[in-house]
Amino acid sequence: MIRLINLTKRYGDFLAVDSLNLEIGAGEIIGFLGPNGAGKTTTIRMMMGILKPTSGQVLLGSYDVEREPEKAKALAGFIPDRPFIYEKLSGNEFLQFAGKLHGVDSGRLRRRAGELLERLELTRWQDERIEGYSHGMKQRLVFCAALLHEPRVLIVDEPMVGMDPRGARTLKDLFRSLAETGTTVFLSTHSISIAEEICDRIGIIQSGRLIACGSMAEIHGRSQNKDGNLESVFLELTLEQSGDQGVQGISS
Repeated sequence: MIRLINLTKRYGDFLAVDSLNLEIGAGEIIGFLGPNGAGKTTTIRMMMGILKPTSGQVLLGSYDVEREPEKAKALAGFIPDRPFIYEKLSGNEFLQFAGKLHGVDSGRLRRRAGELLERLELTRWQDERIEGYSHGMKQRLVFCAALLHEPRVLIVDEPMVGMDPRGARTLKDLFRSLAETGTTVFLSTHSISIAEEICDRIGIIQSGRLIACGSMAEIHGRSQNKDGNLESVFLELTLEQSGDQGVQGISS
């Protein structure tokens, strides 16, 4: 459902993303980890057509994001790290607005909005202005908006920032439920514990290069410390200064 092919972004002499290759199947949850400035958000912005790659290609489904942006984006739901919401609207009004942007017909929109508000525990506040919502409620409302058109791909940048434990658990359950119905979830996060708990595979990016990608067992197999958790493996791999040329599978 997602293919990144030699994806590269350069700003002058600075290489933000360096020949990134990654393929993610239907129903898979992948965690995209890396230190600050590693290239995670730049990669996501190219995946959603917000940034134009210097070279390379992004495919969502069978559609090239650069050549067929409308068809590609129609398959995707996107939650950025700093989502913008019209806070003078009520929660329900915001969803009606978002659904119309996605071209969802009125009957289906009402049904989907009701289902998602209930699933993400916002029904009680659907007619209240968003400016009165807590941070976590706003985050959950953005998820509702991104899922109105039943996307086959969900791309999320730092979903758990400021989320309370109940809200975090609700989102974790949502990710797994979406994957079980065939939706591909691309999850960029600094939270190693969340990645370890819910992701089928982990990709680790450093200085714009994919330095490891595989299942939890495969990632652990890269570590010298066989008893370490994912955090210790992550730190070990990102601190290595061996000059590896980047990894597209687990072997290097």
